Amino acid sequence: MTRAAGSPAHVDSISPWRLTVRHWISRLVVAGLTRAYLRVRLDGRGRLPSGPAIYCFNHLGWSDPFVLMAVLPYRPRLFFFGPKEEDMHVGGRNRIMAWTGTTIPYKPGKDDLLGATRRVSAVIAAGGVVAIAGEGRIHAGESEVWPLSDGAAYFALRARVPIVPIAINGTSWLRFGGRVTVRVGEPLEPAGRANRDAVDGLTRRTWEGLHAMVRTAPEVPVPGRFGRWLTEVFNDWPEGSREATLAAGLEHRPPTGESAVD
Repeated sequence: MTRAAGSPAHVDSISPWRLTVRHWISRLVVAGLTRAYLRVRLDGRGRLPSGPAIYCFNHLGWSDPFVLMAVLPYRPRLFFFGPKEEDMHVGGRNRIMAWTGTTIPYKPGKDDLLGATRRVSAVIAAGGVVAIAGEGRIHAGESEVWPLSDGAAYFALRARVPIVPIAINGTSWLRFGGRVTVRVGEPLEPAGRANRDAVDGLTRRTWEGLHAMVRTAPEVPVPGRFGRWLTEVFNDWPEGSREATLAAGLEHRPPTGESAVD
């Protein structure tokens, strides 16, 4: 069976037309549900490249990919790099994302760099865009950006496509009617080969672009019982709890004028 152009490896068994139908259904349903619960807006749409690109976004909670699905243009076709799972059919969030066919999973416990690079390159070659949570995890500070991994910069340099910083604010708590803003930063053109110096430099510029957009963002008021449940239902805090993550965030706040890159 032929795989749809640019589709990730884990959907090889799905026919191209069915994958396309799933994509459009999921975008429409996600947009409807998201806009029914939240007030979402997209600032800087005109900065989005018309062709393939790498989108690097900050990550405040499980809902961030769905917010992006709700507000970003339907073309170019949107894919997400991750999550870090051996099996995308484990966990409710993963099953939903796997069904949409929009994910590019990779295996963190194995040497999957070559495979991940091929999958990302296939999406770019087919004219799609790849969104990456640059911090590689969630955190709880609306005005913070944790150190970025170098994956987004590496893929952009390898594919020779721009990397676009995209800042999300308002999803640290999911309040009914809460305002969520997605800001598009200036696209960053890759320069040079995908060596350590070039990757580090582009990663630093991406962090600076994200931080400039979120640094003055206010914290979201804690919602009621349902909002608290909805926020936490799929969140996986690496430190074990929101409180521990907030405390750990103090260690990742760079001195004034300095960057934080991994």
